Order: sequence, then structure tokens, then C-alpha cells
Amino acid sequence: MVGVSDKQAPTARRAPPGGSLLSLALASMIDGVDAHSGGLYLLSADESVLELEVTAGLPRAFAAPWERVGLSAPIPIADAVRERQLIWVGGEDEMARRYPRVAVVLPYPFALAALPVATESKVYGSVFVTWPGSHPHELSDREREQLTAACERLAVRLERAAEESRPVLPEADSLPATGRVADTLGSVEAVRMVARLPYGLCSLDLHGRITFANTAAAALIGVPVSRLLGTQLWAAVPWLNDPVYEDRYRAALISQHVTSFVALRPPGEWLSFRLYPSRTGLSVRVSRARSVSEMDRAVPSHDHGPSRLVTISQVLSLAGALTEAVTAQDVVQLVAEQIAPSVGSQALVVLGSRAGRLHVLGHRGYPDPQVVERFDGTPLSAPTPGVHALNSGVPAFFESQAELERLYPARHATPDGFAAWAYLPLIASGRPVGTCVLSYAEPHAFPADERAVLTSLGGLIALALERALLYDAKHQLAHGLQAALLPPSLPPLPGIDAAARYLPSTRGMDIGGDFYDLVPVDGLAAAVIGDVQGHNVTAAGLMGQIRTAVRAYTTVGQSPAEVMCSTNRLLIDLGADLFSSCLYLRLDPGRGRAVMARAGHPPPLLRRPDGRVRVLDLAGGPLLGIDSSATYPTTEVDLAPGSVLVLYTDGLVESPGVDIEDSLVELGRRLAEAGDRPLDELADVLVGQEGHAEERIDDVALLLLRARGVAGGG
Repeated sequence: MVGVSDKQAPTARRAPPGGSLLSLALASMIDGVDAHSGGLYLLSADESVLELEVTAGLPRAFAAPWERVGLSAPIPIADAVRERQLIWVGGEDEMARRYPRVAVVLPYPFALAALPVATESKVYGSVFVTWPGSHPHELSDREREQLTAACERLAVRLERAAEESRPVLPEADSLPATGRVADTLGSVEAVRMVARLPYGLCSLDLHGRITFANTAAAALIGVPVSRLLGTQLWAAVPWLNDPVYEDRYRAALISQHVTSFVALRPPGEWLSFRLYPSRTGLSVRVSRARSVSEMDRAVPSHDHGPSRLVTISQVLSLAGALTEAVTAQDVVQLVAEQIAPSVGSQALVVLGSRAGRLHVLGHRGYPDPQVVERFDGTPLSAPTPGVHALNSGVPAFFESQAELERLYPARHATPDGFAAWAYLPLIASGRPVGTCVLSYAEPHAFPADERAVLTSLGGLIALALERALLYDAKHQLAHGLQAALLPPSLPPLPGIDAAARYLPSTRGMDIGGDFYDLVPVDGLAAAVIGDVQGHNVTAAGLMGQIRTAVRAYTTVGQSPAEVMCSTNRLLIDLGADLFSSCLYLRLDPGRGRAVMARAGHPPPLLRRPDGRVRVLDLAGGPLLGIDSSATYPTTEVDLAPGSVLVLYTDGLVESPGVDIEDSLVELGRRLAEAGDRPLDELADVLVGQEGHAEERIDDVALLLLRARGVAGGG
């Protein structure tokens, strides 16, 4: 691994003599494909985070939300490393579709390519380069080849540096030099000419600092030239101190398109600002707005504090990440991968509040997990920083261990190995949800702007955690209800082996109306499988009633046809306005027979002892719950020893874009090939990919029955 020594804050970087390996390589890539800007990342020592080493073409502040990026982050530079290939994003619309987190922070027209810096055996980092919005939507073969070759050359040089134990030292970022205009006019005459213009004219460098302003510009803005020079326009002029105006500067530089905005100079004069970008900075024309009617919109509010790009973009990016969290563990994972690296934290704990105590919901980065777990169950009356932050709703920042132990002496006896901490109360809708603890390996100062960012992030984490905890509670309730309504185990039956599987839908509450059951009946056996319409508590409750009814009608000795008719009338009498499919079997393994009745349910499959499989064409009636006078004819089927019956619900064979007949053919093929295996193995084979799918649009129930004869063995 290439070492990166003595990491400094981006604004304090200095390039050591001869230490220009990265900056030269990046500048060469950008020039080679006529790109606009770029950045180069190296993997951290533990190879879990990409760290921004050097940028070129645009100020580093533009990439501030992504100074440190987890490898699992859904952004182009991380994808390039994970997939070991070039990632191309051709424009603003494609960025919004594929990488919404980036598009939220940089909603401007530009194209981007990200590539891994890797040899065949090792990944060292990644590179991104950007072009203005005028770039074609497709990357040319020449650009692709040049970028790929340049990254391969850089990887070889990094590999050689690692073999020779030469660390890659911090380097200065590379911005285009402003240069001098050819002396077609003398400098004095040029200034006189600009001074005579009837409108204001300013020149901004790439950082947004004013390097020139004529007298007309100063008069229109109302600030002397001497106070404008060297400052950022939105920082020097109070009524321009709004993120909206800073955003226009960023939009012009990134897209290289002319942009403009209109602002109100107090008390009532509207000024027009038109920004003309180049790769060395911007020229700004300032004039009076032609018509106040152009400002038919709300006037932006003006805060008196400084507007910081890092604060705005970081919060937007990480807010987008937290909206994707579903469970509490998702929140912990996202905080660990997205938030902790971006603020320089090396470890974190997320604590929840329940029944008057703190509980550890998750943690990352602690070498000894037991150090964290002993805080689990801490009473909310205990004098600890985590409890105090939660009870008071006030974040606490401790820049050193001495500072923490001065206020909380008990922490001296329970060290966690870290040197600085931020305790962020998680308050959602005015209610305490928990505490997020960010830990730092070295003493860490928390300036006012960083505290503001962390406090804002605490609010976002709280909302995500509250939503996730509610989901987890519903999820546990749903699965508890489902488990209570389905048989906990299959009873032993004379002459029949059985196995079952149930997979809930991944939509809604992960609960549905699919059910199955086995019922011993006087030396015989009954089996039932069905599917109640819907994926909610109502469907699950109705499913439980149907299953109980089938058991009751079976126990009193009704025939298969009578069981179906009785259950149908019961469902109609309940007035639930839901329908159910159902397949009922009376099994007689001693005679090698099965009698079946069907109510709108998918037909079962039968595998004969010789391995042949067929779909049983059964007579049947309508779905249960539709027609109180419906009848359900029965079909008798041979069930010789060794035969396997496959009963299933439609979730196993129905999927968007796939013909159900093709699904049945595939299911029959798997049954034919694996039908001699033990039933539990066969069940896993038949469930197949559905068992591992991250998303299922419907529940899946599967019941397998193998006849072995009354006196048969396994």
C-alpha cells in the first residue's frame, strides 16, 4: 500500500521538493483529453476509504463533501474502484438518475469520467475528470484510451514507489495560472478604457476572489474598490451573502456556461449580475436591472453569518444518503460509511433510548467491541456525556481526553482508546431518539462551522433513525404475526414426508396472506395451501381464520368438496371483501391415492417415481369469497410410493415480464433433476433465486409431500 504521511487540512497543503507525482499525473490526464477539472484519490491505509489527495482545475472546496469517501458509497469514484472499470456520466440528467447524491450538491451541466488507478494485482485509488456541459454525451474512444493508459501508468509508478518504500507526500492542488494578456494595449490605457465603461466590471479568480473591479462596479455595489479586492463577492457585500448567489458562481465555473442572477441592493434597487466563465476565472458584468418585474419571485433571505460551501454541500449530500436508510442498522452503516469519513471521525456509536435506558444500536471502528457494549443499558439518570446530550438536547464536543475526564471523571475508568469526541443528541419531532457519538483518534478542535455541520447532521440522523426504528418495530410485529399464524412445524404423518418454505414479500409490511397446513385425520392426512389477496395485517388475519376453518371442517370429517364449500361460505359471511385461492388434498398413502379440490389456485406438480413430471389438470371452482353457491368438484390422483407433490402459491411462478408457462416449465425441470434429494434440499432448489432475492413483489409458499407408503422407510 502506498503510504500517505502527515495528512494536513486541504488549505494548509504544501508540495515538497520533487513531490509532484500525483499533481503532474492528474494535470497530464486533464490536458490529454481537454478536460476542465479533476481529482485524484488514494486508498487509506486500511483500504476502506478513498482520500482526496490532489485536485486540479477547480478549487478543492467544490469536492469538499467527498474529501473522504467510503468504498461502498454510491458515487462514481467509488464505483470505479469496486467495478475496476471506467465510469462515464454524460450530463446533468444522467447524473441525477444514476448518482442523485452528487446531483443534489452539484446540479449543473457537466460530464464526468471516473477510473480506477490499479495494476492487475492491486488497486491504489481512483481519478475523476470533468468537462463543461458542452461536452458530447458520449466519451470518445480517444478520450477513453488516453485516460485508461494514464491511470495504468500512474498505478505502475505508485507500485514502484511502494516497493521502494517511498511515501507519497501531500501535494499542492493545481489551478490554472491567470497569465497576462498580450500587450496589444498598454496596461494604463487598458485600465482607463475599462474605467470609462458605463457598467460595472469585476474579475474573479477560481476561488471567487475579486482581483479587479472598476469604479462603476464599486459604485453600483456600494462598496469601495479597496474593500472589494481580495475578497469573495458574497462575503464582502452583506446583501449578496446568500447561498443562492454563491451557487451561481459554482454553476458558471463547473458548466463553463454564462450564468446570471438579479439581486436587491437595499433599500430598493435591483442589480443584474452576469458571469462569463473561463478556465482561469470569471468576468462579472454588473448593471441596473431593466425591470423590477423581472423579480417576480421571493427575495432570498440574508443571513449575517458567512456562507460556507462545505456546510451547504456536505449537509445536502449526506441528507440524500440518509433518506436511503430503511432499518436502524442501515442508519448505522450509512453514518459509518458516509458521515464519519467526511468529518474525519475514526469510530462511532449510535445509542437508542428505550425504557429509561440507553441501548447500543450499532458501532463501528472500535478495536475492542466490549468497550462499547458495556455502555448498553446505561440508565438515563447516569452522569455520562451520552446521557447528558440526550436529556439536554445540547451537543457536546470534547477536544481532548483531559477535557472529557474533567467533566466526567467516571470516563477515566472506562477508556475507549480515542482522544476526542462529539456527542450529538438525536432529537426528532421534539422527542429524544438517541445519541450519536463520533470518536477521533487524535485531539481534535471543533471550530464553530464544523460544530454547526455536525449539529445539523445530528438532526438528519435523528429523523432517519426515528423512521428506521419505526420500520424495525413494524417488521418485528409483522414477522411475529406471520409466525403465529403459520404452523411452527409440520406434524409427522403416516406414510408421508413433508417440507415447507415461506418467503414474505419485500414490499409493504413483509406480511401477506399465503398459508399452508398439514392435518392428521384418522390414519389419513389432509394438506392445504392458499393465498389471501393482499399484503397487510387484514390479509394475514383472514388467512389465520381460513386456516383455522379448514382444520375445523377437516376434523369433523367433511369431504374435500365440503371443506371447500364450507370455507367459502364462511369467508363470505365474514364480509372481509377479500378473496382467496386454495388447494385442498385428502391423502391416503396406504391406497396410494390423493383426492384434491381447487379454488382458483395454481395447479400442483407431480413427480412420479420414474422421474417424470407433469402439471396436474384439476377440476375446480372460483376463488373463495366470491359466490356463496359455488361448488368445488374433486379429482383423484395416483400417489405411488416415491411420488412427490409440489404445492405452491403464485409468487413462485409469477414475475414481471416472464410467461407463467415458461416459469412452470422451469419449475418442472428443477423438480425432475432434483426430485430424488431429501425434501429440505429439494425445497431449497425449487425456491431457487427467490430465496436470495432482495426484492419480491409477492409472497411465496411452498409445500412438498413425498409418499413412502404406510410401512415405508425414509
